[in-house]
Amino acid sequence: MAKTLSAFLLISLILSIGYVYFEPEIIAAQDTKKIDVTLEVNPEISLTSPGNIAMSTALTMTQNTATGTGASWNVKTINQAGYKLELKGERANIMYDGGTTEYFTDYTEATANVPETWSVTSDYEFGFSVFGTDTPTATWGTDIDCTGASAHIPSTTLKYQGFKSVTAIQVATRDSQTDPDGIDTVMCVAAEQQGVYAPSGSYTANITGTATAL
Repeated sequence: MAKTLSAFLLISLILSIGYVYFEPEIIAAQDTKKIDVTLEVNPEISLTSPGNIAMSTALTMTQNTATGTGASWNVKTINQAGYKLELKGERANIMYDGGTTEYFTDYTEATANVPETWSVTSDYEFGFSVFGTDTPTATWGTDIDCTGASAHIPSTTLKYQGFKSVTAIQVATRDSQTDPDGIDTVMCVAAEQQGVYAPSGSYTANITGTATAL
C-alpha cells in the first residue's frame, strides 16, 4: 500500500511538473501570417494646347513689328519623376507662305541656339520665347508678359530663339508630379522686318508641343 501510494505521488508530481513546464507553451502558442496589399499609380501625362494665334497686327511699310501672345501649354502629370515640355516647328524658316513659297528667316541668335533679347538687323525674322513656373529664367528671361512698350513690340526682358528645323527645343521641365491644375508654359512669338520689307502674303507657322513623362 505504501509503495502504491508512493508510486501514485511520484506520478502526480511528474505530471504536475510537466503541466507547469508545458502549459505556458500551450497558452502562448500562435501562428502569424502577413499579406501585402498592392496598388499601382500610373505615370500618366496630358498636354492641353493653346488655340491658334493671330499676330497682333499686320506688317506694313510703317509697321515693322508684330507679336503673338496668350499661347499657354498646360501640362498635367502624376508621374513622380516629372516631365519635360518641348516645342518644334514643322520646317526650317517656319513662318511660311505656301502660296508664294516666301518665308521669314527663323530668328538668328548671336550664339546659335542660345536665346537672347530680341534684335533683328537687315532682315525679316520670326522667333519665340516662353515663360512659366517650370521655365528656366536664366535661359528664357524674366518677363511674365509677351509684349514690351506696346502690344506689337516684343518684351525686352524675355529671350528669343528661332525654330530653325524640326529638332525639338525643351522649354520647361520639373522633377516631380504636378498638381491637378497642371502647369502653364506661355509661348510668345514675334516677327520683325528691319531695314528691308518682307514680301506681302499670308504666312503661317506650324508649331507642335510634346510633353513627356521622365
